[in-house]
Amino acid sequence: MNLKESLKKIKEESESFSLNTKEDLDKFRLKFLVKKSEMMELFNIIKDLAAEERKEAGRILNETRNLIEEKFKQHQEVVLSKREENANKEDLSLPPLHNQKGSRHAISIIRNRIIEIFSRIGFIIEEGPEIEDDWHNFSALNFAENHPARDMQDTFFINMEDQLALRTHTSSVQIRTMQTQKPPIRILAPGRVYRNEAVSARANCFFHQIEGLYIDEKVSFADLKQTLYFFVKEMYGDEIEVRFRPSYFPFTEPSAEMDISCTICKGKGCNVCKYSGWLEILGCGMVHPNVLKNCGIDPEKYSGFAFGMGLERQSMLLNGVNDLRTFFDNDTRFLKQF
Repeated sequence: MNLKESLKKIKEESESFSLNTKEDLDKFRLKFLVKKSEMMELFNIIKDLAAEERKEAGRILNETRNLIEEKFKQHQEVVLSKREENANKEDLSLPPLHNQKGSRHAISIIRNRIIEIFSRIGFIIEEGPEIEDDWHNFSALNFAENHPARDMQDTFFINMEDQLALRTHTSSVQIRTMQTQKPPIRILAPGRVYRNEAVSARANCFFHQIEGLYIDEKVSFADLKQTLYFFVKEMYGDEIEVRFRPSYFPFTEPSAEMDISCTICKGKGCNVCKYSGWLEILGCGMVHPNVLKNCGIDPEKYSGFAFGMGLERQSMLLNGVNDLRTFFDNDTRFLKQF
C-alpha cells in the first residue's frame, strides 16, 4: 500500500470514528495522534521518497493530520462542556444530605455558665490584651525580681529587651481595671493564658482562665469564702464537698486554694485527682496592700479579694472528662456531646 492509499484509509477511519465520550476521545488520540500511531509513522516514510515526491507527500500528510487534530479538538470541547454541565446538575435520586447544626465549644459553655452565676451577685466582665508588659503581668502584682514565674521555663517571652510576653494569667486585666476605675470594683476577667509547661492530662501550654476581683471598703476573707461557696453550690450542686487550704500567691495575703471532692471518681481516687479524692479548682486570697498601692488605691481605706480558676478544669469536673487535651483535639465525636 502506497502513501496516498494509506492516508485515504486513515482519513476514512477517522471520519467514521464516533467521539461522544471521554473514553472515545482517548481511543481516538491513541489511534491517530500519538507518536507511534499509524499516521505519525508515515512521516518516517517521507524521508525515503524522491525529492520531487517528498514535497507533495508532506503537504497531503500535514493536511490529513490537521483535519484529524481539528476533529479531536472540536469534539473534546463538546464532551468536556457536557461533563461540566452534568457535574453541576443535581441528582434528585440521591438521598438528601442532612444539615449538621453547629454547637458551642465545651469551654465556651462553661465560661458562660460561670459568668451567669457571678453576674447574679453583681460581677461584670472586663477584658485585656493577651500580650502584656512586665508591669501588668508581674511587677504590679507584687512579683519579686527573682520570682521563678519570670523565668523562661514558665513564661513565653516575645521580646526580652522590652519584657513583652504572652500573659501568664488574666490578673493583668485586674491591674488595668484598678488603674482606670475607682472602687467599688466587682469584675470577672475571662481569657486565654499561656505558660511554658509540659502537655499532659492535667496541663497544657495554653488554657483558659476566669478571674474575679472585688474591691470596696471593709471587704473581708469571710466575704471571699461566702462568694466562693455560693459559686460552688450553684456550679456543682449542694452535695459537693469543699475545703480551703492555706497557700501563697505574691498578689494576695492571706492566700488559699479551694478544693472540691473529685467529681470524676467521687472521691475514690483517679489519675486526674492524683488518687487523693480532691481536686483544686481555684486559687484565691485577699488582695495584697502592695498591689492596691501600685494601682493608686489606698489600702488603708479599701480592701478586696481575688480568685482565679481554669475553665478546662471546671469543664473536666462538671462533664467527667479525664484528659484536658481532648478539648483541643478537634474530634467532633467528643465536641458534639456538648
